[in-house]
Amino acid sequence: MKKDQLLTRLLTRRRALIAGAGAVGAAATAGVVTAVTGDGPVTSAPAAGSQARRLVKSSAYRLHPLTGYGPPRAAPRRTLVRREPLLRVSGRGRTMVLTFDDGPDPRYTPDILDTLAKYDVRAMFFVCGEMVAGSRNLLARMADEGHVVGNHTWSHPLLTRLTRRQIRSQMERTCDAVEDAYGERPEWFRAPYGAWNRAAFQLGAELGMEPLGWTVDTLDWTTPGTRSIANRVERGAAPGVVVLSHDAGGDRSQSVRALRRYLPELLDSGYHVTVPRRHYA
Repeated sequence: MKKDQLLTRLLTRRRALIAGAGAVGAAATAGVVTAVTGDGPVTSAPAAGSQARRLVKSSAYRLHPLTGYGPPRAAPRRTLVRREPLLRVSGRGRTMVLTFDDGPDPRYTPDILDTLAKYDVRAMFFVCGEMVAGSRNLLARMADEGHVVGNHTWSHPLLTRLTRRQIRSQMERTCDAVEDAYGERPEWFRAPYGAWNRAAFQLGAELGMEPLGWTVDTLDWTTPGTRSIANRVERGAAPGVVVLSHDAGGDRSQSVRALRRYLPELLDSGYHVTVPRRHYA
């Protein structure tokens, strides 16, 4: 074989080897892009040879999303175990809170909700679980209109006469009933008759609830008369005050009429009637 022919053959074989290596690289690149972008599979024929198969195979980590880009997990909210209930609330200016206990009662609660809606005011309702069972629609309305629903036990017992297990049952059953009808579990708790003990504070905190008492007692449960109830609220009005009234547990028609009297008076006097915000540890 002549020297020129031999040189030509060697150059031709070298070009073929270079072209084959380029095809293998292109196939490997196409395989990686497909894995990362999620495009469809490569339609061209794979390059022949074991080296080509090793290059086309993508690294496993490229097929899984990076967890480092997810939102940070928030620390669980913790409720302090208090030794006494909160009696006042903090807020800007002349802020007051109206609370109603023992309901809901279809005879009186709707009228109270109507008055609050008329003046665009939010209030707190500490409900009993056994009352919720027959008035789920009222709790749904409270949720829709921005009122806060608290836990007032299931059957309004004197907690200081119950065992720890019984207190937990009273609280938990009511939490479940409120969540089912209102849409959220209660974040506030009030002991019936204002009778608190260590177990009530501890169990309430375990269930994520703050204990709230009151500053002004209207004594409406004694049915003293509409004017007397309204006068107690107006005389006791002050920044941070929590007013206790009732929308169930007896004849509450005086409470309904008194609200219609003292609420516009409070607003005209510059008070901002609202609901408290929780402060977590």
